Amino acid sequence: MSKKVCFIYQNEDYVLDGMRSALGLAVENMYAYAAVTTEIAELDEYNKENLEWIRDMEGEVFSNIQANCDKNDMTPITLEELGKQIREMDIVVPYGTY
Repeated sequence: MSKKVCFIYQNEDYVLDGMRSALGLAVENMYAYAAVTTEIAELDEYNKENLEWIRDMEGEVFSNIQANCDKNDMTPITLEELGKQIREMDIVVPYGTY
């Protein structure tokens, strides 16, 4: 049975590496989700493709920062909605915490 995994990125230095980790789990037949809770720069082509691959594998990349949604085509989410989403996950990974 496939697990639902949510990565939460609080540090901009770890977002891109964390997205690759989420994509790796998606390839391993898990439902991978990512929540970016810090503002990041515009993604380059390689990382935009990674974001799209996560979606292609039935996952999603969320952000509660509107600038990320505008620049990087992430799905907007409020902190309250993120809390509900996390409760539905089998595994939550606080990736790259301080």
